[in-house]
Amino acid sequence: MRLYYSETPNPRKACAVAKHTGAPVEYVRVELAKGEHKQPAYLAVNPNGKTPALEDGNIHLWEAHAIMAYVALKAGSDLWPKDPVAQIEVMKWLNWDTAHFSRHAGRLWFQRFLKGAIGAGDPDAAEIEDATGFFLQFAGVLNDYLKGKGHLVGNRLTIADFGVATFMPLADQAELPLAEFGEVRRWADGLMELDAWRHPWPTEFSALG
Repeated sequence: MRLYYSETPNPRKACAVAKHTGAPVEYVRVELAKGEHKQPAYLAVNPNGKTPALEDGNIHLWEAHAIMAYVALKAGSDLWPKDPVAQIEVMKWLNWDTAHFSRHAGRLWFQRFLKGAIGAGDPDAAEIEDATGFFLQFAGVLNDYLKGKGHLVGNRLTIADFGVATFMPLADQAELPLAEFGEVRRWADGLMELDAWRHPWPTEFSALG
């Protein structure tokens, strides 16, 4: 398997699963600053021109959540549960996260950090206010759910945890308003104790040819 990545939020999830499971993955770093994600060689792997992407024989996958599930399945890891009901629960949380939690955390990260880092202008106060309101709403949902729980599905680590926690390592950069959400912070701190989540990136990589 070849896993194409960049050191950005979504590839973090795929790399963390590969590292945690010890899956036999060849890492290929895509240089976004050089526009490698828009070159024909990469677009043949992922026509969306985004990272991450995965090749396994004639299988081409994009979208980090699908890649997490595939890598865990190939590694025989219960990060992708064997129980069909638990699988549906995982999908529920991943879809919820895409639509709500990480969506608005990502908006805050973009406005408060990435925009300045890439020279895209000043933060938009109205956008920050709107994203903050939604983030507080859905952080409250997550906080209530996590009471008495260590993980999101079956009280054991699954790809749902990595998916929903996408922006937690970037909470300071995004200035996420987490002060009142002790359960979310406890859960996120627990994930940061995992080496694969704390240090997801490979130490060696091959350049995109």
